Amino acid sequence: MTINCKGKLIDFHRPKIMGIVNLTTDSFYSGSRFADSGEAILLETVAKMLADGADFIDIGAYSTRPGADDVPLEVEKQRVVAAVATLCSEFPDLLISVDTFRAAVADAALAEGAALINDVTAGLGDNDMFHVVANQQVPYIMMHMRGTPKTMTQLNQYNDLTGEILLYFSERIAAARALGINDLILDPGFGFAKNIEQNFALLRHFADFKIAGLPLLAGISRKSMIYKTLETTAEHALNGTTFLHAFALQGGANILRVHDVKEAVEAVRLFEKFSAAH
Repeated sequence: MTINCKGKLIDFHRPKIMGIVNLTTDSFYSGSRFADSGEAILLETVAKMLADGADFIDIGAYSTRPGADDVPLEVEKQRVVAAVATLCSEFPDLLISVDTFRAAVADAALAEGAALINDVTAGLGDNDMFHVVANQQVPYIMMHMRGTPKTMTQLNQYNDLTGEILLYFSERIAAARALGINDLILDPGFGFAKNIEQNFALLRHFADFKIAGLPLLAGISRKSMIYKTLETTAEHALNGTTFLHAFALQGGANILRVHDVKEAVEAVRLFEKFSAAH
C-alpha cells in the first residue's frame, strides 16, 4: 500500500510515525500544546520530532477532547495556516497532516504546503471537505466518531462495535471514491464515542479493519483508556501508551499518531525485530 504525498510515494512496508502538534490551549495533554509558544518553540519541537524519526507531523487547532468548546473558524484557520507556512519554509520536505474537519481550513493549509488532511468527522462535519480533498488530490484520513466533542460520550451504544464502524467506513469510502479521492487512510477513532471497555475491544479487534484494504492509523497516545485504567493522568501515560502500541502494530497499524516520537519509533523497531524472529 502506498499514498502520494506532494508527489512522493509513501509505502507502508514499515509502520510510520505521526507526531502531534496541537495549536490550542485546550488539548487533553499539556505536553502537546503550542498555541501560545511562539515560532521558535514550534520549530524546535518539530525539529526534535523529525530528528527522533517522525514521518509526518499532524497539526491541529481545534481541540476534539471530550467536552471541548467550539473554536471559531477564523481562529483555527489563522493558527493552522501560520504554522504550516512557517514549518514548510523551514523544512521544505516536511509532510504535514492537518487535523481539521473544516474545508476552508483544509484548503488554506494545503495552499501553504500541507500534504494530507486528517478529518475526525470523515467528511460529515463539512459537506465541502470531500470536494477540497478531491480537487487537491491529497491523502485523506477518515476517522469514526459520533456526534461532536460536546456530545460524543453519550453516543457510545453499539450492538456490534466493529461491524458498525466497518459499515460507517464502507459508506464514507464509497462517497469519497465517487468524488475521485484516491488515497484513503482509516482511523477507528479510539476515545471518540467509545468508552474504556469499547476502546480495548477496538484494539483487540484492530486487525478486522484490514478487510477494507486501506492503511490503518492508530491514535491511542496518552488517551483516557490508558490513564484512567492505570488511575493516573495523561502526563504519566507514556509507559502505557508504548505497551498498547505493540498491540496496535500486531493488529496491522500502518501509522501511529503519537505525542512521543522517539518512544514510538523504538516500539516499531522492537516490533519488527520480534516479527522477524524465527
